[in-house]
Amino acid sequence: MIIDIHGHYTTAPKALEIWRNRQIAGITNPAEMPKASELRISDDELRESIESNQLRLMRERGLDLTIFSPRASFMAHHIGDFQVSSTWAAICNELCYRVSRLFPDHFAPAAMLPQSPDADPATCIPELVKCVEEYGNVAINLNPDPSGGHWKSPPLSDRHWYPIYEKMVEHDIPAMIHVSTSCNPCFHTTGAHYLNADTTAFMQCLTSDLFKDFPTLRFIIPHGGGAVPYHWGRFRGLAQEMKKPLLKDHLLNNVFFDTCVYHQPGIDLLTRVIPVDNILFASEMIGAVRGIDPETGHHYDDTKRYIEAARIDPEHRHRIYEANARHVYPRLDAALKAKGR
Repeated sequence: MIIDIHGHYTTAPKALEIWRNRQIAGITNPAEMPKASELRISDDELRESIESNQLRLMRERGLDLTIFSPRASFMAHHIGDFQVSSTWAAICNELCYRVSRLFPDHFAPAAMLPQSPDADPATCIPELVKCVEEYGNVAINLNPDPSGGHWKSPPLSDRHWYPIYEKMVEHDIPAMIHVSTSCNPCFHTTGAHYLNADTTAFMQCLTSDLFKDFPTLRFIIPHGGGAVPYHWGRFRGLAQEMKKPLLKDHLLNNVFFDTCVYHQPGIDLLTRVIPVDNILFASEMIGAVRGIDPETGHHYDDTKRYIEAARIDPEHRHRIYEANARHVYPRLDAALKAKGR
């Protein structure tokens, strides 16, 4: 089985974007604020949006199951207040849940949280619990920067975040550390802000003792870990200078990396530098990079091609494709075993 742990609902029906634009307009003009019940998207519309996009490409590329969450750039936690974010998160999470019910063999839902700048992370707990207990979500996406590129929140190691970590441990779910849209013109959203955040999140973990407080907490650093694999020696050296344990002892029981790296040399580096048990297959398909690479003639986000071409043995491929995901996402593993998969 090939499990893609990084999928977003980037092809949701247009009605979702129209409703969101009305909600944003309603922030300054309350008379324009729509009710959640005014958004109507039929099951047939959901099927069409998935069958002609994500599911079609999954079949073409030989992928079996995708962990599916709301579109990351649409989270936009910096817009409005907690109530705006709460309503928006609930709508987006419900759509991913409906997709998972329509295509139960191919999609497992993961939740966005109703984060908001300056809001206590504990306000996210009801949505998190609902998504896990009622929707069967196997993970969450955690935005370390709800301010949208201005980094006003404390680092991930701060007790500010502990209410979320406590619930993650209680429900045995991991978090993908994933920022959303950057409203700071210094940082392009997908070309800079995403990769900056990946590197920043890793460094925040390296400089802290977070995992002493939460030894079973699990983070996925997406997009191949940002700059981390490329500068692995720097991070090892910094950890040594800070009198931290070796990285393999300090972080690698808790921090994992996906394969959203869109060229062969990048995947080759990732698989040589990062231990195989810490790499999970992912594509972020129909996401930030959708074009065809003129050097190869294939889509950049067809990451399975890179894993197949990497010089790794079949057992390592099995770990990257399936075994590591089952370990990091135990609720997914339990659901698959219940289906005999």
